Amino acid sequence: MTFRTIAMAVLGSMAALTAVAATHAAEIFPSKVVKSPAPVSAIEVDQAILPLLQKYDIPGMAVALSVNGKHTFYNYGVASKESGQSVSNATLFEIGSLSKTFTATLATYAQAQGKLAMTDAVSRHLPFLRGSSFDNIQLLHLGTNTAGDLPLQVPQEIKTYDQLMEYYKNWKPGHAAGTHRTYSNLGIGLLSIATAASLGVSYVDVVEKTLFPALGMTHSYIKVPARQMAQYAQGYNSDGAPVRVNPNVLADEAYGVKSNTRDLIRFLDANMGLLQLDAKLARAVTDTHTGYSKTGVLTQALVWEQYPGQAGLEQLLAGTGVTMSRESNPVSIIDPPLPPQADVWLHKTGSTNGFSAYALYNPARRVGIVMLSNRGLPIEERVSAAYGLLNRPATAAP
Repeated sequence: MTFRTIAMAVLGSMAALTAVAATHAAEIFPSKVVKSPAPVSAIEVDQAILPLLQKYDIPGMAVALSVNGKHTFYNYGVASKESGQSVSNATLFEIGSLSKTFTATLATYAQAQGKLAMTDAVSRHLPFLRGSSFDNIQLLHLGTNTAGDLPLQVPQEIKTYDQLMEYYKNWKPGHAAGTHRTYSNLGIGLLSIATAASLGVSYVDVVEKTLFPALGMTHSYIKVPARQMAQYAQGYNSDGAPVRVNPNVLADEAYGVKSNTRDLIRFLDANMGLLQLDAKLARAVTDTHTGYSKTGVLTQALVWEQYPGQAGLEQLLAGTGVTMSRESNPVSIIDPPLPPQADVWLHKTGSTNGFSAYALYNPARRVGIVMLSNRGLPIEERVSAAYGLLNRPATAAP
């Protein structure tokens, strides 16, 4: 029997918090019209989530909502069928490709510190690749899935990072950089490696020791420490067998973050301008929202996928379909790039063999949601449930 617990996190006076958040958000998104979203009830969340748990036999799920800076957590089921431990807002889930948003943030943070420019050639930061196709491919192309036609997954014969770098050196794109969108773990993984190289540290170290602390994410990891293993949920594959992510080449750099709803909803608040951050980090977070190209209904920002605030569910679903995720699609370059917008939906999905993740938010409406589960949940179900909970009538703030 699935059970659900609710926790509410309200820091200080809600009136004061909302006022500070709105002021800070207005500084980042000066053209936005502040709106007050309609509240979401526990009953409505249950109505959206409980049928999914039953339909897909999902052992556990954690959901977090942010509305005007106020957080509510909804926890369902168990983190492990074997132990019976309940899901909580401290439970660590594998977040799969949602991890890529941290690569994007780290890259723009390195740019804000003068360590790189997103328009740099990849080979500028990875000398081994000089003389290869990456002399003519920018870091920006990696972060917007427009480097060419890199495969989605690392080829099975590649077992070491030395072999991976040889693969990159010999790879020849089927399309010129900036002309087609091809979703690829190898592209984002290479951006992670190049960004870390520009900073002179390993990717795992800079994310865990610099980026997460700067964002106030105190329980997020790539390498889960022994002291936190009790919080690490057990994932289950499509057959119901217990699994966790394999330590394959690029697992750390492309889809390796383990986090909880408490940290991730804070990350969405940062993306909505609701947190007071270091100025360079605040700018870096916002810079990941810049729009660089369009593919059908989707505006590609830096990893984040963006849609107009008035977009319907069908548009978000079209942007996450198989055609977008598995095929190479021509793009229209936005020149000059589209500055960060306020009333837009930004989202990212993530999956590993035993986990599913989804994040959706709108800076103008100051609403966001994180959904984490320890078994696969179809992307269309995640998007539909989250959008249905957030896209609610709103009134202009008094």
